[in-house]
Amino acid sequence: MTSTDTREETDNSGPGGYAAARLGLLQEEARSGPSRRKALAELTDRWLAGLFAAAAPGARGPALVAVGGYGRGELSPRSDLDLLLLHDGSDPAAVAAVADRLWYPVWDLGLALDHSVRTTAEARKTAADDLKVQLGLLDARHLAGDLTLTTGLRTAVLADWRNQAARRLPELRDLCAERADRAGELRFLLEPDLKEAHGGLRDATALRAVAASWLADAPREGLDAARRTLLDVRDALHLTTGRATDRLSLQEQDQVAERLGLLDADVLLRQVYEAARVISYAGDVTWREVGRVLRARSSRPRLRTLLGGGRPAPERTPLAEGVVEQDGEVVLARAARPDRDPVLPLRAAAAAAEAGLPLSLHAVRRLAADTASMPVPWPAEAREQLVTLLGSGRPAVDVWDALDAEGLITRLLPDWERVRCRPQRNAVHVWTVDRHLIETAVRASRTIRRVGRPDLLLVAALLHDIGKGWPGDHSVAGETIVKDVATRIGFDRQDVAVLGALVRHHLLLVETATRRDLDDPATIQLVADAVGSQSTLELLHALTEADALATGPAAWSSWRASLVADLAGRVSAVLSGETPVGLQHAAPTAEQERLALEAVVTQGPVLSLRAQTGAGGHEEEAGPPDRPGQGDQAADQPEPLGAELRIAVPERGGVLPAVAGVLALHRLTVRTAELRPLDLPDGVDGTVLLLDWRVAAEYGSLPQAARLRADLVRALDGSLDIAARLAERDAAYPRRRGGPAAPPQVTVAPAASRHATVIEVRAHDAPGLLHRIGRALETAGVRVRSAHVSTLGANVVDSFYVTDVKGEPLPDGEAAKVARDLEHTLRTT
Repeated sequence: MTSTDTREETDNSGPGGYAAARLGLLQEEARSGPSRRKALAELTDRWLAGLFAAAAPGARGPALVAVGGYGRGELSPRSDLDLLLLHDGSDPAAVAAVADRLWYPVWDLGLALDHSVRTTAEARKTAADDLKVQLGLLDARHLAGDLTLTTGLRTAVLADWRNQAARRLPELRDLCAERADRAGELRFLLEPDLKEAHGGLRDATALRAVAASWLADAPREGLDAARRTLLDVRDALHLTTGRATDRLSLQEQDQVAERLGLLDADVLLRQVYEAARVISYAGDVTWREVGRVLRARSSRPRLRTLLGGGRPAPERTPLAEGVVEQDGEVVLARAARPDRDPVLPLRAAAAAAEAGLPLSLHAVRRLAADTASMPVPWPAEAREQLVTLLGSGRPAVDVWDALDAEGLITRLLPDWERVRCRPQRNAVHVWTVDRHLIETAVRASRTIRRVGRPDLLLVAALLHDIGKGWPGDHSVAGETIVKDVATRIGFDRQDVAVLGALVRHHLLLVETATRRDLDDPATIQLVADAVGSQSTLELLHALTEADALATGPAAWSSWRASLVADLAGRVSAVLSGETPVGLQHAAPTAEQERLALEAVVTQGPVLSLRAQTGAGGHEEEAGPPDRPGQGDQAADQPEPLGAELRIAVPERGGVLPAVAGVLALHRLTVRTAELRPLDLPDGVDGTVLLLDWRVAAEYGSLPQAARLRADLVRALDGSLDIAARLAERDAAYPRRRGGPAAPPQVTVAPAASRHATVIEVRAHDAPGLLHRIGRALETAGVRVRSAHVSTLGANVVDSFYVTDVKGEPLPDGEAAKVARDLEHTLRTT
């Protein structure tokens, strides 16, 4: 006789028979997961139905109803039995007697019981007062007794839930948020609560409730599998511990993994984290949709009153090429063609993070399904958009998760798959490897004002632990991986080498500072030899801090920070033997000379604008032929980004703010810029300023060169009030910004030039920023002898070589005041 036959004979033979059959079922190694939970629920159903038949004989009477997890048929080995004895209120005493004959056998077996005795009206009233009761009743399932009572209750409860959805769903959302604050995010916890933590079983149940409201629905793909994974792990946890626990403690993880047939606890945790990621992402998308629907419902009556009926078209605000904001989300423009635009996913992600808005589920799925493969190496725009996304701070986390959920991250960075949801089993790390990398980028975005190459800092932050997906020393493995990734992304050879060094040595400063004698010259020399240059040291110092802060509170302190700063200062002293670089300019090309001569003749600005149309190709917008040799860049140099703009103008005050302001009015973003005086041929009087810039349209096409020149002429003669026009536009279309950007930082570079004072500006890019800088320097009464502007992602690092009116470097005190005043201006405008 099989164990199944034995159970069928003992199901209704009393508590002892049920207990024996239950134990036999739980000990069957061949049965696990959904099959065992279903069999356990069916066994328990039959036993309780037998108890009910003995306690309440007759055709009519109360009904026994399973609710909550038992109602869903999800009985883990130590689950509570959630039962409702439903009656019509005609004979309370008889119902109480039936209840006693039902509850006591359950208690006698030591099973946890959550029970209640109510009429349908009482059940509905309790549900109206207690959201948790209502959620349990949504899963009501008939076990025994009067089926009409159960059917009536289910119908009434579902109707109540749908009718009250506008009020109850915000309550449920707040309940989920409060629980997440209390229990944390399941996918990052070393000892997660499988039920209570964000992304756990309670959140999965909440999504079922939202779907039952008919107001919104969760993304279905992978959701059921994720729930099953967490339920399977909870089953194994109950059997391992013999207790009704939902917390997956460290000391039990290896045993739970073994019971599930997994290699080790790391594999177990990774499966748990993957499941939690699916559930938490589904929750984020669903609650966003709930909010959108509720906002639409609340505004519809008012709009109908104002507009006289009808449904207004949703407002769509451009954010970037092919990307718009609609109803609080970032969606694709109607004309967007992902199949022809491989950069679109990164452009949409960067725009969303910069605006502090979520990417819509539909947009991400369309991008995942239709986007063309990214060329290798990446186009310059793709690299810039990645840097912009990483530099946007906290909003980048949710945007990155959205891309990751639909497989776009691993498509762009295949090495990401090895660190995705990978646990770090020590008390210092509070995140999985992938989330730690994103957190490091978030922390690094707050220190970008301290470095000259924020793009390298942000990419190094994202990839510094990428080697943890491979055996051996993760720093050594990571160096190899990051060099390959950086080459594919399109960095040149020198930048690839720097990124490799940053990843290889990302632990060097903190480990040396805390483990070696800093008074030993050999220690300092060793670090200096490994770092190699001041710029790499600057980046490594910022990366060290960001990495430690993203690790957890135990990894960073004021003491560690002071040690690392002391070490960095000593190493910098060793590396500072380089000769300061003065102002040196290459001889002008024939085209530059021709522009300058034309500017002298016309006594006005002369410009040429060329748009890059593809790999090495240019389309002439206006002006003379391109510079000879421009298309013959070295193979390891990244291609320039945007359009080439050259302007020659007779030297005079106000050129820099005028040009920058006109470009801002035409929604042109300055990617790189140089301004310098040009020596004219012998016999030609006057001095000409040459501006050699690279610009890109925020969205849409480039403006006509003739329009740019006309506006520049008006700006220089004072008939175009740029500041007023920019303020007017900003008032009409305020710029969206997610998290607060790091404040601007303006410094005087010590000993950077013998011929001028170098003012360095590091700030978040924004329309009109360069115009405001130029105006502030003009107001300070200094002469801009040369300017070197670089926009890296969403950040600018600008150097202005300034002199006094006599052409001499500024005295130290005056230079410091200019820097302070400029920083104050940028922070307050």
